[in-house]
Amino acid sequence: MFKKYIAIGMLSLSGVAFAEDVPISGTVQSKCSVYTETQGVYGSPYPYQLSTAASDGGVLPKIRVDTSAAGYYLARITTPDSFSSSPSLPDSVAWTGSSTVDSVGDSNMSVYETNKVVYDNVTEYDLTVAGSVWITASSTATYGVDTSFPAGNYTAIVTAECIAK
Repeated sequence: MFKKYIAIGMLSLSGVAFAEDVPISGTVQSKCSVYTETQGVYGSPYPYQLSTAASDGGVLPKIRVDTSAAGYYLARITTPDSFSSSPSLPDSVAWTGSSTVDSVGDSNMSVYETNKVVYDNVTEYDLTVAGSVWITASSTATYGVDTSFPAGNYTAIVTAECIAK
């Protein structure tokens, strides 16, 4: 009888010794890409203002967003609300900015501008058609009240992303 219990115990131990976890791994590559077509430049039409508008001597940054999977991504464009580098600024800076569809690779993308969602300094485009869309982003920084920007170099960042839905 005792041998029977030993045999049962040995069988239960042997089952545990041969168990193994087998991992399954995979890689997902985005079907959406973002490219800088034109870097932005601030013009200074007034001593207290920096602007990317061509009429103010600036250059609008242009972004190209490509997607090969229609309906699975959002393009999110965030205009600046601060400088990434600048001289010391003891007064406050007021920011305005917007994003606009400049051109499209497919006429069915014409709804992107009408259907965009805007909140804070963010614009989102639902990429419902595969292909390329070009988006420009404007940015204006106004400094203080009756205060000139100090001389120096100013840099701000437009963030362009593809977000999986």
